[in-house]
Amino acid sequence: MPREKLRPGIVHLGLGAFARAHTAVFTENAMLASGDFNWGITGVTQRSDTVARQLAPQDGLFTVTERGSGSAPLRVVSSIVEAISGKDNPGTVVDRIADPPTSVITLTITEKGYRIDPRTGTLNTADEQVRADLAGEPPQTAIGQIVRGLQQRARADAGPVTVVSCDNLPGNGELTGRLVRAFAASLPAAEARPLLAWLEANVTFPNTMVDRMVPVTTAGDLDAVERELGLRDEAAVVAEPFLQWVIEDNFASRRPRWEDAGALFSTDVAAWEAAKLRLLNASHSMLAYLGLAAGKTTISDAVAEDAFRTVCSRMMKEDALPTISLPEGLDGDRYCAQVLSRFANPALGHTAAKVGSDGSQKIGLRLLSTVRGNLDAGREPRWAALAVAAWMRHVATTPAERLDDPLSAELHGAFPATRTAATVVPALLDCRSIFDGELAADAVFAGLLTHWYGIIDTHGLDGLRKEINHG
Repeated sequence: MPREKLRPGIVHLGLGAFARAHTAVFTENAMLASGDFNWGITGVTQRSDTVARQLAPQDGLFTVTERGSGSAPLRVVSSIVEAISGKDNPGTVVDRIADPPTSVITLTITEKGYRIDPRTGTLNTADEQVRADLAGEPPQTAIGQIVRGLQQRARADAGPVTVVSCDNLPGNGELTGRLVRAFAASLPAAEARPLLAWLEANVTFPNTMVDRMVPVTTAGDLDAVERELGLRDEAAVVAEPFLQWVIEDNFASRRPRWEDAGALFSTDVAAWEAAKLRLLNASHSMLAYLGLAAGKTTISDAVAEDAFRTVCSRMMKEDALPTISLPEGLDGDRYCAQVLSRFANPALGHTAAKVGSDGSQKIGLRLLSTVRGNLDAGREPRWAALAVAAWMRHVATTPAERLDDPLSAELHGAFPATRTAATVVPALLDCRSIFDGELAADAVFAGLLTHWYGIIDTHGLDGLRKEINHG
């Protein structure tokens, strides 16, 4: 990459390992293929300033190491031109979004970073930080930073811009647009009216689907990179060779030629999203919670258990596939086999604990949509219910202070003193932040959850093996 030609054109919020191994790589490959170097990335960290501190002395450079069959050699990625701590420098983030050369804003802020009210599906204006952002404090939330940047951009007549969500959320672009407009509409009327009109005319929010497994980088990974590179890279990331990005071609102005790097521009992103969420992401969560229940440390350990591999395959083929319409060009059986093969890559070291974090934010999108689809069709969601039951047991058996979930206090507050299948299942089904009233009242679903929870809780791995093989 000719760094001297690189000019900023993208602001990326949520500069974690996935963004560096996915969006930054795609963008660099697109610039190299097209010869258009006006797409340098200004990366913004959200909750922690760690990555910004790691990248600053390295001039934004970092390495990507691929592991698994078909891996490419270690590479140095140079598409990031600036790394900013969003919590420490919110004004700078707003300025970068408002800069005229910025034409694209990308996001990987995870489900909870959107500050969604689960009851309404829109912005949680009761959230303390959202309220502070609306009151005019230096914005700390990603949505607040975007809106304040767009507001400044509108006042300066800096031109149109596209906001591209790269998070695992169905209709992620539509959702982001809804949240941005909700924030803008909650401002005083004198600010809200002109801003909403400008957003309508100048900002688009394309839907996308992203895919690459990027585990947490370990000290051993850093040492391995240092041995190969001869330099210490504190911002190194590790990833599988697989890389995918499906994007709706709905841009307000210029954009990188990501298609030159292998991205697929599609009019049916929703079908790609549904396939990934209900097949790959759902299986990832299932393996995480079953693995945690059986004392498995990594996802590859869990999928190596024959019973778990079998039940994952059956959930995808018997529960999930009948509820989705596959996009053109995607073979369902081949995709399911590919998912299990990717999960079995031991070099990634993807931990069950990490994959199982924030479960309250994930199971609705990954598993409950499949559960509803089957119940509506008169089918029993036997295997998807097992995954939900395994999540329930994980929540019930993990102390509140150790449960990595934004709803930890609410979930544990729902439990009675005695925690069994008969008490935990109805207590969690009553949590309206996760289960709607209709689903919670479904006797078939409740019966399946109680059945599976009891087997896990009473009979452990041996009992699960017998029940899975019997079923």
